[in-house]
Amino acid sequence: MSDHRPTTTDRRTILKTTGAIGALAGVGAVTSASASRNSTEIIVSKNDRVSISDIESTVETVLPNDATITHRNDVLGYVVAEVPESEYGVTVDLVSTLESRSEVKYAHENGTMYALESPLSPNFRSQNQPNDPGWDQQYAPQMVNAPDAWNVTHGEDALISIVDTGTDYDHEDLHAGFGSDPGHDFVGGTSDPAPRAASESHGTHVAGCAAATTDNGVGVAGPSNAQLIAARVLGTDGSGSMYDIADGIQYSADRGADIINLSLGSPSPSPVTQEAMQYALNQGSLPIAAAGNSGGSVGYPAAYPEAVAVAAIDSNGDPASFTSRGPEIAVCAPGVDVLAPVPFGDSYDRFSGTSMASPVAAGVAALGASAHGLTGNNKDPQQLRNLLRGTADSIGLPGSIEGDGLVNAAAIVDGGGGDPPEEPTAVIDVSTTTPEVGETVDLDGTSSSSPNGSIDEYHWNAQPGGEVTSPTATLTRDEEIAVDVTLTVTDTAGASASDTVTIVFGGDDDDDDPEPGECGEETNTASASGSLDGGWYGDTDNYTYDVSTANPCDATVTLSTSEDFDLLVTTDVPTQPARSTADTANADEITVDLDGVDNLGIVVRAGYFASGEYELDILERGK
Repeated sequence: MSDHRPTTTDRRTILKTTGAIGALAGVGAVTSASASRNSTEIIVSKNDRVSISDIESTVETVLPNDATITHRNDVLGYVVAEVPESEYGVTVDLVSTLESRSEVKYAHENGTMYALESPLSPNFRSQNQPNDPGWDQQYAPQMVNAPDAWNVTHGEDALISIVDTGTDYDHEDLHAGFGSDPGHDFVGGTSDPAPRAASESHGTHVAGCAAATTDNGVGVAGPSNAQLIAARVLGTDGSGSMYDIADGIQYSADRGADIINLSLGSPSPSPVTQEAMQYALNQGSLPIAAAGNSGGSVGYPAAYPEAVAVAAIDSNGDPASFTSRGPEIAVCAPGVDVLAPVPFGDSYDRFSGTSMASPVAAGVAALGASAHGLTGNNKDPQQLRNLLRGTADSIGLPGSIEGDGLVNAAAIVDGGGGDPPEEPTAVIDVSTTTPEVGETVDLDGTSSSSPNGSIDEYHWNAQPGGEVTSPTATLTRDEEIAVDVTLTVTDTAGASASDTVTIVFGGDDDDDDPEPGECGEETNTASASGSLDGGWYGDTDNYTYDVSTANPCDATVTLSTSEDFDLLVTTDVPTQPARSTADTANADEITVDLDGVDNLGIVVRAGYFASGEYELDILERGK
């Protein structure tokens, strides 16, 4: 996107706003040295099984040679290490490395606490006000409530990919977010995603809008401190080929990006880009895209349903004059006169464009991903999309401009919005439902499943009888009696579901048995399970069921799922049923007449972009 640049602020102007807040005296038996402005401190706590000397040795091994241990507390079992400014950019990596050691209980950067009513300074507005000297010249992080979100997380474990022009990963306000492998240059075919000229400033500014390092004593603050990678897909003139952009999106997904920011676009559709975004979603990455600066309809790739399209507003909450608009808009974010880094010389500038609004929204999404554990192997782009949109606040603009509203960092980390956990499926596998008196019945709940993750708890309840908590159980009775056994499962998201089976000791329950010659005197059952990924065109699983009772009369096919899936059945195999089949489509349970039928064709079909698991059960009845 082209950007409007009405004003320019260099680093010297920003630094003029810096002022000392003042010193507070510590209270307590243990005192600590404060890190200088040229260093940062890391607190490292030991596990109970090691000594304070052991943890000192570990810290000295992991930290750089010029880091020093400045304090230790033998009672609480921690040490404080001071890391020089030259190593500040890898602080997050150092903390992660320390926490991966078995002898380390936890590690984190040092911070400051204040008495809640202590008068620190007339300009002190929040205990989360960072020490970045340009903070008072910013409005974007404040407008999206980032300081309140920082009580929960700064988003350090989320990874944002900047698919853009080159990014100055050595910039003083960005280098902390980049690791040793900052990204790839798809324009020049090199491994260095840095800009090639000072005029190539777009990618650096976009990266700063999302994750300029907060509270590092220089420059400005981004809404998040997310990790960053860069894919240089646009050249020094700000343009790039669609396939380079598609390659950059794929690369970002393969690198494990939780969020892919796309501050670029065209009025023309780009199927290869859409395909790349679908790939990214399948890999767990959420594309967030700038809506466009035409003032007209939303451009591509933002207009594709795979993307979260972001429109721009100004500091007053009014629509930016240039922002594109339309039904595709998901959310809005600050995008006018946004102050952020630009390349070479650790400089800063104010840019305007939906190119700025998109990464602000991406930074808020990173906070949400971090707060809800939707990063790394647990990333879930659909849940993250729901959280970002569901926690946005309407600011009274038309839906074509604000979508669901202004992104809200404080709300997204609190967990509002998004879909509630889906219901798991409880399944009881039983060795027999009509045992003899004294016979042991085996009960197995391990076929239970959940779309939210694994099953954490299995609770069996027998009435009359007792209770047991385990994946499997046994049941026996010394008298003729019918026992109702209920299994309740609870998954990692805290959602529960139950299944009940009646076990009749001493033989069949005659009251429920069909009379000879009635439909149901003979039965046969079958089941299957699977998962579908709907995508743009939908996805299907096809089954064939062979009728097996001697005198079949009917069969009931049941689909169990929380997703937008269709169940379709035909008695004309091998012809598979069409979606428009009037008496079978859009049903969860279908009963068909088996008179003269040898087999059934069954299709489970996903709706567009519906993805998840399902269970399929067949009950065939004969006379």
